[in-house]
Amino acid sequence: MPLTLTLTEGVLPKGSEKNAFAQLSDAMLKWHGLTGNKVMTPNVVGSINVLTAENTFSGSAEAPVAFIEWKVPAFAFANRDIQVGYIEEATNIIHELSGGQLPKESIWVNIVHAVDGAWGIAGQAMTNEQLGEALAKG
Repeated sequence: MPLTLTLTEGVLPKGSEKNAFAQLSDAMLKWHGLTGNKVMTPNVVGSINVLTAENTFSGSAEAPVAFIEWKVPAFAFANRDIQVGYIEEATNIIHELSGGQLPKESIWVNIVHAVDGAWGIAGQAMTNEQLGEALAKG
């Protein structure tokens, strides 16, 4: 389940980006009741993109920002309580790690759902049902 964390350079103290990624990942697992799941945990993957200030925008103008984007199967983040809780927690994680300097209004969270059957793990295209069965074993 890839997480893409995109930040304007300097919104978090240098070196804390990895900590932010780990906290965001741990929160996703927690909100889905999957903390410690042996199938899901190694499949939480992703990247951190730190961009210069002239390459991040809000309102069509250069601005310091944070974008938290998950690409997940359709059943993930499908529950409204999980959506509300995770987005609030994720926003707070970035805001707090910024020392309160990055306003919450400059932090966006986005969830993208994969087409059923198009989730690939270890070269196998898995359906939502297959993923669910694998997670239940973990």
